[in-house]
This record gives sequence, structure tokens and C-alpha cells, in this order.
Amino acid sequence: MHKHQQPVRILLADDHPIFRDGLRRLLETEPGFHVVGEASDGAEAVAMARKLKPDLLLLDLAMPRHPGLEAVRELGSSGTATRILLLTAAVEKEQIVEALQLGARGVVLKESATQLLLNSIHAVMAGHYWVGREIISNLVEYLRGLLSPAATPKQKKFGLTPRELEVVSAVVAGYTNKDIAAHYGISEDTVKHHMSNIFDKLGVSTRLELALFAVHQDLPLVPLEPASS
Repeated sequence: MHKHQQPVRILLADDHPIFRDGLRRLLETEPGFHVVGEASDGAEAVAMARKLKPDLLLLDLAMPRHPGLEAVRELGSSGTATRILLLTAAVEKEQIVEALQLGARGVVLKESATQLLLNSIHAVMAGHYWVGREIISNLVEYLRGLLSPAATPKQKKFGLTPRELEVVSAVVAGYTNKDIAAHYGISEDTVKHHMSNIFDKLGVSTRLELALFAVHQDLPLVPLEPASS
């Protein structure tokens, strides 16, 4: 029952006094939680978090003067040990990705049932991540799933090396293995090796599938100038 000798020290940050008050009352009734302060905007939240060094910052995503993500960015860059759980009215895919990459430990909906909110706090304090209604045990896999098709097409290279992207570009342009070898001054065997790696990474098995994949996923293809040799 007494897992934590020390209560979890929580800082609340939300610009709606009524919501903040209700949240504080709810948390204070839960054994093992202690609300150490309340902030009404993002700038105040950052200042109070640095001063009070709470274990957990419950931070509203949409706030005046420093939105939630800006506050996460600032606190993350200062190497704070405070874990940040974002409260939001709607879970947007891009915001989740950005928040987790900036160092937040979770995102929970404001409309969540009380028990769900308490579960999210316990999960984050136990070292896990939390998104929406569930605990996330493997963040990398979760983000990978979240970022699949078209989330951030411009940056997506699917783990392809610069040379592999050149080979994909040549395939899309209709070059044969022999053409590619001549164009880049490498052997056909090397081209075949690159193709094999590309097929594995992208999960395709023919040149046509590869070309369609490259176009649909908007891979950063390399413009091909005519072979000079």
C-alpha cells in the first residue's frame, strides 16, 4: 500500500480556474498525491516548475503566453527531472509526436474519466508513456506506427541511405541495373545488393512496387542527370 514513502508532488497548469480547482480537489483526495502549486499560463508553469521542481507537471496544451508545447520545449532543454503529462481537449497525431519528441511523458484527454487520469499519472510516474487511453510500453514502435503513411512525408526516408535513395530514384526514372551501375560507376553486383536492401527496408518485392511506393510515400528522390561516362 505504501509504495511511495514520499507523495508525488504535482504542479497544475491550466488557464481555466474552475477546471484547475476541480483537478486540484480530485488529486488531493487521492492518497500519495500532493499538489504543490498552480499556474495559469505556460510561462508561469515553466517558472514554477523550475522553482518548485515537482515530480509531475500536469500541463494544459492550449494556454495563453507559451502554449503547452513551448513550455515542454523549454523545460526539456533545461534538463529538468519533472515528468510532464499534457492535458488536451483533442489528441492530434502531429501534436502527440511533437510532444513526445520534446520530452513529454504522455498526453491525456481533458474529458477522460477520473480513473483514467489517475491511471495515466501512475503510469508516467512508473516510467511509462501514456497516450489518450492507454499505456505505451514501446515508444519507438508507437511513434513508428503513428508516423506511417503520409504523416511527415518530406522527412521520411524509411531508413534508406543516400546511395539507396539514389538507386530508388534511378528505378523510378526507369533505369535498369546495368544503367544504374554505369551511371554511378559501381558494379552491377553492388546495385543488386542495394536493391535487396531497399526491398527489405520498404517491404516491396518488385521494381514496379518500389516505384509506386516511392511516389505514394513522396520519398525525397534525387534528380537524375544524364549518365556522363
